[in-house]
Amino acid sequence: MNVPCRAQSFNGRATSFSSTKAYRKVLFADLLRLLIVILSGVSMVSFFLAIGAGYINVLPSISQAFYDYGISVFNASSHDCNIFDGNWVVDDSYPLYDASECPFVEQGFNCLENGRRDKNYLMWRWKPKYCNIPRFNVQSILEMFRSKRIVFVGDSMSRTQWESLICLLMTGVEDKRTVYEVNNNKITKQIRFLSVKFSSFNFTVEFFRSVFLVQHIWAPKHGPKRIRSTLRLDKLDDISSEWVNSDVLIFNSGQWWVPGKLFRTGCYFQVGNSLKLGMSITAAFKTALHTWASWVETSINTNRTQVFFRTFEPSHWSNQTLRLCNVTDQPLLENDGTAQSPFSDYITEPLVSAWGT
Repeated sequence: MNVPCRAQSFNGRATSFSSTKAYRKVLFADLLRLLIVILSGVSMVSFFLAIGAGYINVLPSISQAFYDYGISVFNASSHDCNIFDGNWVVDDSYPLYDASECPFVEQGFNCLENGRRDKNYLMWRWKPKYCNIPRFNVQSILEMFRSKRIVFVGDSMSRTQWESLICLLMTGVEDKRTVYEVNNNKITKQIRFLSVKFSSFNFTVEFFRSVFLVQHIWAPKHGPKRIRSTLRLDKLDDISSEWVNSDVLIFNSGQWWVPGKLFRTGCYFQVGNSLKLGMSITAAFKTALHTWASWVETSINTNRTQVFFRTFEPSHWSNQTLRLCNVTDQPLLENDGTAQSPFSDYITEPLVSAWGT
């Protein structure tokens, strides 16, 4: 995807869940490594790879999953085909859309519109070592999404991916007027809910701003003065009921789980009625993920909904203090699929415990 000031690279992780618990329990441990997607905050290729990988759990074999998704294998068996082990290659047919012509790109993230003149950074495509990935076919995706509901939940990293997906899909729509934000809202981080409808295909692509995924509430009465608010680690966000009954549900969190967004603003942790003033951020993040995993297990019909979790990713800024944007023109050129974020181990443990091995 084409988002400014941030190199396109697979640098996070995504895990996918699908239906049929019998397959999920047997295959989860073996597939976990495969389903750890090295993602950029805005890589549309990685999003569809995640969707493709998600179906592996319900198919009879990993091999069948690859072929059904259209991934061709060469010089290796299907078990050797790791679509997340590869590198970025220059592709003259890119970019897949012009961000300056898409009305749903947030102004602050529109490089071309904001005056960037070079375009080479938009010309990179992900190429696995032993596989061929199907090229993006906008008409096929539009038909795939017909009468569906696609929902992103998270912080600005999710929002920019949401924007880019919409821009990609709009390239296949002849009458652009049939694509609109349902409440006539402008794309901005201040709005908690945004939904763009593709009326010709009767589907929506939605974004819910929930940076912590759990409830963020005012401080309890009679608490220490330094506490201005708390995160209820045992309660999912109060808008979580809006996320159910979707067909694809993509979560992310991590950017706000840092001291500057928490302790320095007077935000601490709470479980039930008990304040957890000594709890570390990593422990709190892990607790919140257990809450999230439990909610997915009890509230989401995984026979209908494909659920993905995209994990902690780099900041928008190359210098957090000065808030500088390090303009780059090349992604990480190689990745062996083992890159980990600071929260990597805290992501997988709640998922394994919730869905079994």
